Amino acid sequence: MYSFNMKEGNVTVLGQKTEFIGELEFTDNLVITGKFDGKIESSGNLKIDKTAHCQVSKIAADSILVSGDVEGDLYANSKIEITSGSRVVGDISTLRLRIDDNVDFHGQVTMLEATPDVDIFSLIAAEYKKACTTFSE
Repeated sequence: MYSFNMKEGNVTVLGQKTEFIGELEFTDNLVITGKFDGKIESSGNLKIDKTAHCQVSKIAADSILVSGDVEGDLYANSKIEITSGSRVVGDISTLRLRIDDNVDFHGQVTMLEATPDVDIFSLIAAEYKKACTTFSE
């Protein structure tokens, strides 16, 4: 089981009575408990609460926790977690994925591969090959 922790920094909450339509960008943490319609681009963490309803073209964030209702594609650099009772209609792309029992999911999943944390231009060919081999094991 993955743990979903909001990273250090600010946490913004869109409340249950909030309706947001448009494009949203943020870098820290966002919790949606109301309605969202649009697109989200973020380097931060996103939590979609069990009371939330999101109709999106795309959500892109570092990590995404879905406990509510989402229609649209999800992309996370780090991980996506979908909790029991959630509904997701859309494609998912992520490095790590956890889907609980009792989730209504319709879509395709693409698992991303992590890239080595090395500057390939500073290595000689043998070192790069070793770094890639070590990383893929």
